[in-house]
Amino acid sequence: MKKIILTGGGTAGHIMPNLALIPLLEKNFNLIYYLGSPDSMEENILKNYKNVKFIPIPTTKLVRKFTLKNLAIPFKLLKSICKTKKEIKKIKPDVIFCKGGYVSVPVAIAGKMCKVPVIAHESDYSMGLANKIILKFANKMCTSFEDTAKISKKCVCTGSPIRQQIFKGDKSKLINVKNFDKNKPFVLFFGGSLGSKNINNLVKDSLPELTKNYNILHITGKNNKISANFTNYYQTEFTNNIEDFFALSDIVVCRGGANSLFELLALQKPMLIIPLSKAESRGDQIENAEYFKKHKWAEVLMESDLSTKNLLQKLQTLSSLDKNQTNLSYALSGTKSNEMIVKEILNLCKKN
Repeated sequence: MKKIILTGGGTAGHIMPNLALIPLLEKNFNLIYYLGSPDSMEENILKNYKNVKFIPIPTTKLVRKFTLKNLAIPFKLLKSICKTKKEIKKIKPDVIFCKGGYVSVPVAIAGKMCKVPVIAHESDYSMGLANKIILKFANKMCTSFEDTAKISKKCVCTGSPIRQQIFKGDKSKLINVKNFDKNKPFVLFFGGSLGSKNINNLVKDSLPELTKNYNILHITGKNNKISANFTNYYQTEFTNNIEDFFALSDIVVCRGGANSLFELLALQKPMLIIPLSKAESRGDQIENAEYFKKHKWAEVLMESDLSTKNLLQKLQTLSSLDKNQTNLSYALSGTKSNEMIVKEILNLCKKN
């Protein structure tokens, strides 16, 4: 009986890629377990997956600034590793797949200690702190970008996991939720699983001008709804049918998370990327955005340049783009990334 442990959490960027692989993993593994933080986003999402058993483990997150709380990290990490080792010994998995994030660190370390093969995946152009640690304990690291795979002989470029449900969007489910002007293009704004105040404020300030030429779809994030009343403007805090929003959208304005970018690329959607600034992140979204801009897959608008004028100019540029200018061979190859990652997982099982 073949068994696999999945791990990764904290944000949708560390959870959704795992979920994208589950349909294929179910065909190759009898039992699938998911190790994550208790009372977390991953635990809440996994409640909808009856074939995946969620197991909570204690986790700890490194704060990227000087704080006394960081002094307790080694002790909390040791506790998490010990708890995880016990779970691994109970499960006796054939392989462990880590999708990065602080949740994955103790699982990768415990897996190595229990002599279980560990394979991980890095979505971003540059490797995050957690995956830099995980790489030391992993047998293999899959990457979304070719350049990232050059870091180590352990790395292989597979592309980013793509949720197959995004190809099944039905625009008819949304077209009548408002009295939209069917002659205007649809622009979708969303700021990731947690929303973005900067993008929300930009939309709010720009709506009088935006709605003159576009229908606006806006996913604000939980508790982030804005006060606005325009005929061709629709907002929601969260949605379980993002594929329908993608299907209706002619242009998508989003953050620079690699998972979302590769999904939109696979859908051949013109993108305007507003990456998180270095003041709020390690700069990974800026690197992702610059890579996509370099390959002419997207336009980029930096947070320091946010204004209605700049937004409208970027949207106008995207509106005039010929979709055939997109590198379709690369975009469509994204639909094969799931198979490539699962193949690497299975190859690792065979070697052990």
